[in-house]
Amino acid sequence: MKNIYLILSFFFTLLSFGQVNAGYALIDKKMSNISTSSTNSTEAIANYINANFKTDADKIRAVFYWTASNISYDVANMFTVNFNETPQEQIMKTLKTKKGVCIHYAEVFNDISNKIGIQSYIIEGYTKQYGKVANLAHAWCAAKIDDKWYLFDPTWGSGYVNNGKFLKKLNENYFKAEPTKLISSHIPFDYLWQFLNYPITNNEFYAGITQINKSKKYFSFESEISKYNTLSEIDKLFDSAVRIEKNGVINAMILERLEGKKKEITYLRHNSNVDRLNAIVNDYNEAVILLNDFVHYRNNKFKPTLSDDEINNMIQAPIEKLAKCQDAIYTIGSIGTENSSNLTSLKKSINDVLGQAKEHELFVQEYLSKSKNVRKTMFTKVFWFGVPLN
Repeated sequence: MKNIYLILSFFFTLLSFGQVNAGYALIDKKMSNISTSSTNSTEAIANYINANFKTDADKIRAVFYWTASNISYDVANMFTVNFNETPQEQIMKTLKTKKGVCIHYAEVFNDISNKIGIQSYIIEGYTKQYGKVANLAHAWCAAKIDDKWYLFDPTWGSGYVNNGKFLKKLNENYFKAEPTKLISSHIPFDYLWQFLNYPITNNEFYAGITQINKSKKYFSFESEISKYNTLSEIDKLFDSAVRIEKNGVINAMILERLEGKKKEITYLRHNSNVDRLNAIVNDYNEAVILLNDFVHYRNNKFKPTLSDDEINNMIQAPIEKLAKCQDAIYTIGSIGTENSSNLTSLKKSINDVLGQAKEHELFVQEYLSKSKNVRKTMFTKVFWFGVPLN
């Protein structure tokens, strides 16, 4: 089953808010002089940035400038993006062709930022321009600079589309934008990534109500992001889906993203449960080996001689392992229809082999209760050993 990705694209124009160029000419010039050989990977670009700039503020400018200046928006293929590609495949293709759509800009920006030691995230959401909500999803980035979160849209910062053609023009409005300002045009599907203590709802975004409303319940996005970073992938998806639904599923883009996350959760849960199933199979196979060792020893009339405790332990070991398998097998959740027959077969095998082991346990209990002379007369039955592995 493939991971679920949302198609991300956009149409962009110039807006009038954001920071103006604050004297980045020297940084921009140095990034313009980067050699071609240093731009064939995000690692090479990151190494160049680390070698030439000292502060995070200068480094993040270098990342933004290079990404926005060197990647052109791929208008012709904006609806034919291959979202089965991994992030690294998307990045390598973008660096090679110097073309892409918003997810490609975001992946490149994010990867370079993280490689230079700046905490960065890709944000998925949708946008509004001139009061009209776009009907295609978009992707941009966030990075923490000097203990403060800023937003970066290297796609919208790279230029604009006019009459179906991309015109390159660096737009400073989308460099280091304040969350309180960018929220008027960019709203994440998951309100965690608004970086606001009083997040706005999707209905408010549609209505243009984006000013801070402190009458709402306070939301500590900083602590929630810290918590997010400690969660498993499944828990991240689950919490995100809860927030998306809570903020209002009022358009097809939000619904598609929500359903996508739910499918990813199901996929990961299936994989996790299959991993658990495989672990049970390994334990079962180990138990079978131990039981076969015991059967072989019993057929040899318990020779060479072991102590009573050692004989008892020899049969208890597979029984304990099989009992553990039996308990675990009934707590596994959904594993998909393709694995259901294997699960049923394994349950039967565990039960059957545990039943055989219990019979041997009864023999051991009786054997240990007898005198040495009586014990010699108890080996009248030969057992086929070699219980099959699963």
